[in-house]
Amino acid sequence: MVMSFRVSELQVLLGFAGRNKSGRKHELLAKALQLLKSGCSPAVQMKIKELYRRRFPRKILTPSDLSMLHVQAGQLPSATALTQGAACHLPYDHSSAAVPAALLPPVPVLGPKHEPDVQHLSPPVHPVHPDVKMKRLPFYDVYDELIKPTTLASTSSQRFEEAHFTFALTPQQVQQILTSRDIFPGAKCDYTTQVQLRFCLCETSCPQEDYFPPNLFVKVNGKLCPLPGYLPPTKNGAEPKRPSRPVNITPLARLSATVPNTIVVNWSSEFGRNYSLSVYLVKQLTSVTLLQKLRAKGIRNPDHSRALIKEKLTADPDSEIATTSLRVSLTCPLGKMRLIVPCRAVTCTHLQCFDAALYLQMNEKKPTWTCPVCDKKAPYDNLIIDGLFMDILNSCTDCDEIQFMEDGSWCPMRPKKENQEVCQTPAFTGADGRFSSAASSLYTVSSEGKNSSEGKKKVEVIDLTLDSSSDEEGPPPKKQRPASSVALPTAAGPKG
Repeated sequence: MVMSFRVSELQVLLGFAGRNKSGRKHELLAKALQLLKSGCSPAVQMKIKELYRRRFPRKILTPSDLSMLHVQAGQLPSATALTQGAACHLPYDHSSAAVPAALLPPVPVLGPKHEPDVQHLSPPVHPVHPDVKMKRLPFYDVYDELIKPTTLASTSSQRFEEAHFTFALTPQQVQQILTSRDIFPGAKCDYTTQVQLRFCLCETSCPQEDYFPPNLFVKVNGKLCPLPGYLPPTKNGAEPKRPSRPVNITPLARLSATVPNTIVVNWSSEFGRNYSLSVYLVKQLTSVTLLQKLRAKGIRNPDHSRALIKEKLTADPDSEIATTSLRVSLTCPLGKMRLIVPCRAVTCTHLQCFDAALYLQMNEKKPTWTCPVCDKKAPYDNLIIDGLFMDILNSCTDCDEIQFMEDGSWCPMRPKKENQEVCQTPAFTGADGRFSSAASSLYTVSSEGKNSSEGKKKVEVIDLTLDSSSDEEGPPPKKQRPASSVALPTAAGPKG
């Protein structure tokens, strides 16, 4: 049956089985025969029958043909491929195992009208399982790879594409998910161990970030999968985009080791751009866990920050202005509160720190991983706890700003208002034993505007112990009455 296939059928078969489908006919034929000799899954066997029926629609498969197919394919257990998680994670019609292939509607990618186009494609055909690596997400630990990154290639001239995938869970994986339910009291009925669906660009140059294809629709086991909502467009006329993040499909998954899960993906094709799909079993982490991991990495030696200070304060011969000191706040720019765990990225060039706990909490809700000081990327793996700032916070508890010197030393910067309040503390009270706010302000103005010795003289001149019949001493001026009333308690003492 395989020997009778044309180039288009051989390419379809090899692509379906995840093999390289480029080359001349004799090379494709050799790969297909090697596929049979090495053993193939029941799904691939059904695909061979389906392609053979399309090649020769009037010919009836004889028992000898079927037996020859099974002999060449080798004896394979029928259910182990799914239960062991080794099923083909490739686009194909899952109902083909139960329904005769002749009664199935033609698959768009493999339909007869598209087969002649396959061999005339000018661009190279992308591999089904390219060497795409997804970026590691800080809030998830990967347990297993359920579907390795698979190409969502635009293989037809149609505007909208469709691809089918399947995966199965082992009994151990099902148990992992079920035992992780309701870990956190008061939360929704969620699982911390999850089945996670991810999309990205089909690029192998570096680890890829999450990236959704345009006009994406996903169905898991026949149910529409909710995706993140569209972001508001940055400019008028711009096409709205979804925030790039993984999709938790655990609520739609069949948590069973005997029934496989199916995923149907629809998206808009783009010329020259392909996407990749992958599915993982992950454990969701919290900001508290990430903070513990960050602390476990250790605190960075204070000498690193001292060297950075000296570098910033080194005199530049080309500059006319020499910087001899540097002021830094001990307040977190995110919460406007005093730092507890001073943190920044190793790639940041500034000394200002932000609070690690608050930064992780914000990224747990909305993962941007952007430094709040310089707006540059500050991913979790680049974060460090600054040892110099930890020492400063522990030794200086009564101020929120410090100043660094050229030699790396520092001193607290206390606000001037505190010093003024100390100077303006009243040294005396009125006759009624109280000091009014009006008197306080009057005292402050007079002490600022006049010499302190002058003030002392005026207080000494007013002496009420003298005899009131004296002609030499007249009544004190009216403006000095407050001062005379202040002296009353001291004057009454000698008379008594």
